Amino acid sequence: MTTTLPAAMVNALFGPRPEGVEIPQPPSFDSIAEERQYRKEQLAAGLRIFGRFGFSEGVAGHITVRDPERPSEWFWVNPFGKSFSRIRASDLVLVDHEGHIVQGQYAVNRAALVIHSHVHAARPDAIAAAHAHSLHGKAFSSLGIKLAPITQDACAFYEDHGLYSEFGGVATEVDEGVRIGEALGKHKAVILQNHGLLTVGQSVAEAIWWFITLERSCQAQLLAMAAGTPKLIDHETALGVRSQVGTPFAGWFQARPLWDQITHSDPDLFN
Repeated sequence: MTTTLPAAMVNALFGPRPEGVEIPQPPSFDSIAEERQYRKEQLAAGLRIFGRFGFSEGVAGHITVRDPERPSEWFWVNPFGKSFSRIRASDLVLVDHEGHIVQGQYAVNRAALVIHSHVHAARPDAIAAAHAHSLHGKAFSSLGIKLAPITQDACAFYEDHGLYSEFGGVATEVDEGVRIGEALGKHKAVILQNHGLLTVGQSVAEAIWWFITLERSCQAQLLAMAAGTPKLIDHETALGVRSQVGTPFAGWFQARPLWDQITHSDPDLFN
């Protein structure tokens, strides 16, 4: 089964298409078990995509997704110390917000529990959250500024990302997780000063796409600032672009080519 998008939204994003051609849309499910398996497969794929993009930094970084049975209490997360590029759906660990393992055979990163439990608590609308110590994201985060609307892609985050302008060390204390959740607010992303990037979405695919394009937008701004003074896109235009490329559906849809690539090259992720 699939959900149905409003015709106006579809027409705003897609040009002419032959009769009978359907637009891919996020799925819906007939059972909790079916939805759980789908979310776990999406999470395993997302982690492998992070590995493919080189977002791993030792054992740092994590992506989480709520469990559909108890979405306000449980979430799935990658096992601590296992390579992003090798994770399978069966490797994922189910934890509660207090850090107890509900299901799984691996330990979990303490920082992942602290950050994601409070991000999920602060954002009940967010199904998934992604965080990693990517190179350009952590370089940009050291500036203590927000992303500027200097490219079409950056406009997806125009007035839709937060800045956590502190750094309290490795996020192993509850207060740090609370502050990160507060800095994220109602936005799709937050820049964690001297730390890196964090994104959320209504699906794993959306969360990972925002992370990837935010990382690249940070890289683009660093390059532009090194070369000169970037020209800003005006307020109204930036908002208009965000309404086209910054919606949950746009985030989910833009991740589809990555899903096609990783599931073709790494079919064992479904194991």
